[in-house]
Amino acid sequence: MTSAVSAPTRPSPMARFGHWALNHGALVGLIVLCIALFIATPNFLTVSNIINVGIQTAVVAILAFGMTFVIITAGIDLSVGSLAAFSAMVSAWTFTSASMPGWLTLVIGLLAGLLAGAASGLAIAYAKLPAFIATLAMMSVARGLTLVISDGTPIPTAGAVNWLGEDLGPIPVPVIMMALAGVACWFILSRTVLGRSLYAIGGNPEAARLSGLPVKHILVVVYALSGLFAGLAGLVLAGRLSSAQPQAGVSYEMDAIAAVVIGGASLAGGAGKASGTFIGAILLAVIRNGLNILNVSSFWQQVVIGCVIAVAVGFDVFRTRKES
Repeated sequence: MTSAVSAPTRPSPMARFGHWALNHGALVGLIVLCIALFIATPNFLTVSNIINVGIQTAVVAILAFGMTFVIITAGIDLSVGSLAAFSAMVSAWTFTSASMPGWLTLVIGLLAGLLAGAASGLAIAYAKLPAFIATLAMMSVARGLTLVISDGTPIPTAGAVNWLGEDLGPIPVPVIMMALAGVACWFILSRTVLGRSLYAIGGNPEAARLSGLPVKHILVVVYALSGLFAGLAGLVLAGRLSSAQPQAGVSYEMDAIAAVVIGGASLAGGAGKASGTFIGAILLAVIRNGLNILNVSSFWQQVVIGCVIAVAVGFDVFRTRKES
């Protein structure tokens, strides 16, 4: 006697769309927001405004790409905003006070960010400091050194740095730098052993260690990469302003974390993509740009951004509980 086996029920198109929308919430939100702003104001989808959104996105997106590595390992880096200002200030000081060539000041600025990030990584991996405390300390140290070097005043940057804020034909260089940083982040995460190791460490660090991964060394590399990306973001910002500002990058770390989480990365670690981070950074920039066009005050803009971050983190908590 044989029993009849019913064929599996195929999900309806609406169910499949709902599942896709749930997994691509940031992209759906971005599309809905763009349609709403286009209806609310015809100035939103002009070429000049789209370029403006790209420039506004660039610095936060570059910071967020570096932050993606950290968050995938279940860490956090609160120092990226200060490291951006510190890297730009070191570059400007070596140009004005040490009379170094412009290209060399650019390299030194990037190295300053990389070494400061590596110092945070050493404190986390080998001194066993919590990432929150280690990077909070680095945030204070980097901001303090920035003020000491500059004496609290802006310093002009070299021509090689200023070029980062200019246009290359019709395309702003900050947008090009953002694209290159995004490709580098995507390549590391999806095409290298280091990228696969980050997901393993974020998923279960003890299992990763027992499987032979050099977890401590990798954590140092992760925070060094975050510092390097922060240095590039700081130089791009300095290029736009043609000077290194001692108060540049304040609160940018919050925007970077928000962009990564909105883009689908989990604060619990083990999940995150460069494409998601890019969409999260664009979403934040579009919200700010749209509110500016609609003449919403900066005070209310902070309220809206805060609510968006709260919803994104709440969604991440809900998703983590559902998966567990």
